[in-house]
Amino acid sequence: MAFDDKRFNRIFSATILIGMAVMTILATIFKWNTTDTGKMILIVSAIGSIFGVLSTVCAANGRIITFLFGFFDVTIYAVICFISGRYGNAALHALYFVPMQLFGFMQWKKRGASEKKEVKARRFTGRQRAIYLGIFALSLVAAYFILNRFDHSESHTLIKMLVLADAFSTVCNILGQYLMSNAYMNQWFFWIGVNVSSIIMWSLTLASGESYALIYVIKYSFYLINAINGLRIWLNLSASGTEVAG
Repeated sequence: MAFDDKRFNRIFSATILIGMAVMTILATIFKWNTTDTGKMILIVSAIGSIFGVLSTVCAANGRIITFLFGFFDVTIYAVICFISGRYGNAALHALYFVPMQLFGFMQWKKRGASEKKEVKARRFTGRQRAIYLGIFALSLVAAYFILNRFDHSESHTLIKMLVLADAFSTVCNILGQYLMSNAYMNQWFFWIGVNVSSIIMWSLTLASGESYALIYVIKYSFYLINAINGLRIWLNLSASGTEVAG
């Protein structure tokens, strides 16, 4: 029997959505009695995570409604990051991600996306791959040293892993969102980087005693699975879409 790609995507997306919702609810219940002052943060984090997984699943499938769910997700996440001292991600989401939801919506409309129609995806040329790799490397170094100046932890190691994870996530987020808003398949390599670094960052936060961080560990674990599937889908969507960046 031939592989039914659309049916697989529907089942996969439903599994991610249901799995994320169930795990978020269970994590919230589990952590409810272990925190005295963070109950409201716990609830808001859970709501934001649901919006976030809706956004990423829709993005993976090339659906323009991703930007509506994304708006609520990034707004909530900006507040949570600020409260937890992750200032790089807080500033990134408030000043960049929020307005980029509108920009992305308009760009996808130009590329044929609608309520029922997938966006016309594209992918990098060899030259563009080299350029973005260089931009990523330079930006990561700059972001690490900038964020390190604001870090007041007691760590005396040569490289502070929490700061590095924050910087890595920040740079991948910026490039990933730009490429997503312009419908480039290559965005998914950066989203995979975001998810891996965010899992590390929130795991370290959880280990320091911040119970609400468990929700974000779960959230980015599901995101990582979804991003891998999103890469697979967009490789097909962009099969004939190599263009010069614009």
